Amino acid sequence: MAKGNNIRITVILECATCVQKGVAKVSRGISRKVSRGISRYITQKNRNNTPNRLELRKFCPYCYKHTIYGEITK
Repeated sequence: MAKGNNIRITVILECATCVQKGVAKVSRGISRKVSRGISRYITQKNRNNTPNRLELRKFCPYCYKHTIYGEITK
């Protein structure tokens, strides 16, 4: 039986490539974004088995390829 404290927690994974490309670039006085958006996934992890930050390789619809998704804070 569970002891009462939740071992499984909900985490948000964010595409690392979109975050790097999402920074506004300024060229010739014109500011523009390279990426259309930032892709995020919601999943659960077991706090006892993976105490460190979670990193998974998932498909990004904005980059059109599999990239590394890292856990972000809520």
